[in-house]
Amino acid sequence: MGDWETRLREWQNLDVPEGWRAEITPAGVTLTPPVDNGHSRIAASVHRALVRAVPEDRAILQKLGVSIRSASRLYVPGLVVVPHHELLSRPDNVPVPAEAAELVVEIVSQGNARTDRVEKLWAYAQAPVPLYLLIDRYAEPKPSVTLFSDPVDGHYRRSEQVSFGEEIRLPAPFDLVLATAAF
Repeated sequence: MGDWETRLREWQNLDVPEGWRAEITPAGVTLTPPVDNGHSRIAASVHRALVRAVPEDRAILQKLGVSIRSASRLYVPGLVVVPHHELLSRPDNVPVPAEAAELVVEIVSQGNARTDRVEKLWAYAQAPVPLYLLIDRYAEPKPSVTLFSDPVDGHYRRSEQVSFGEEIRLPAPFDLVLATAAF
């Protein structure tokens, strides 16, 4: 059994405490503590906006394991949008391949800022995930939202960044102008 399969099996067999997330990173299987209220508030706001824009045949989920086999990673994004058939075709506790995701949203927490800004950015581009929305409450000089798009050869070729309080547009299939004032 390969290293990826071993780590995936470890992940699947974990008894993760309520509210915690288990992810597969270069360091192995790691646990992330529950998110704070600010993180939850932003996730709820984005989720509400996506509900109005996401087609009926897609799901918006907050605790879905997303695997990037080619990069030996498995993350549990803040939010992910996938086609319903991806969920229905998988047994419980089997992650969805990241390439099936149409949008991944990560909300930066102070303790994992580098992971979201660098490691996950690279891994999602490797998959490739077409849209990666990074909501960074700890960005300097001020909090920002960045939409990465057009992944080619493991890198996003485009990005658009706005400060909290401004709007950012998510392209098709969402065609959504996301207001960030509530962040």
